[in-house]
Amino acid sequence: MIEILKDRVALVTGGGSGIGRATSLAFARAGARVVIADNNPIKGTETKELIGDTSTFIQSDISVACQVEFLIEETVRIYGRLDCAYNNAAIEGVIAPLHKYPEKVWNHVLEINLKGVWLCMKYELQQMLQQGSGAIVNASSTAGLSGSQGQMGAYQVSKHGVVGLTKTAAAEYASKGIRVNALCPGATNTPMSDRIIDSDPVRLQRLKNAIPMGRFATPDEISKVTVWLCSDAALFINGIALPIDGGYLAQ
Repeated sequence: MIEILKDRVALVTGGGSGIGRATSLAFARAGARVVIADNNPIKGTETKELIGDTSTFIQSDISVACQVEFLIEETVRIYGRLDCAYNNAAIEGVIAPLHKYPEKVWNHVLEINLKGVWLCMKYELQQMLQQGSGAIVNASSTAGLSGSQGQMGAYQVSKHGVVGLTKTAAAEYASKGIRVNALCPGATNTPMSDRIIDSDPVRLQRLKNAIPMGRFATPDEISKVTVWLCSDAALFINGIALPIDGGYLAQ
């Protein structure tokens, strides 16, 4: 692979599994030094071990401001700068109709998925403003671009919010040399998807049938787009919410 991010420093939240792990590995293959952030020390350490000496794992709860601030400070202390950030960490919540959705779960989903992304951006942007450059990619979802009958209201609301955050930041910081974009993956083969489907073959087949390409994405397919958005090949791309969904939203 061509090292299109050679000598750059990349941060991935939720880097312990799924798309986050795949993206951490993709950043490393592209030549970047990688900081893996995750609240699960076992999973985060596993990702670091897969990459090796050009990576660092920092345990972090992205819903807690002081932990996010420490995460960025440590990244800069270790590597001197922060060039790329993939704000990926998220939870799915529960499956329930809006009129029965538990308030405690609703608050927790938005705390991680929306406030957490904002906190990461807040401290990433502070560092990138000092440098005069940077690229941020936020993980939204096709659930952030449309409604559905899937009874995952808190998740969908949070992912719509991520798109709004992305567009706002893209407009605010474009003149400062900082680009901010969002990825909107459709159904992808990840542990989160497995939990949502819950080993239900009927639900699985129904989801696949709704995708014109007839299958789920792989985490590696998503990760390559993130690396590209952070590279110089995408220097004039700013403020987009890019679906990666096998044609699902084209119908």
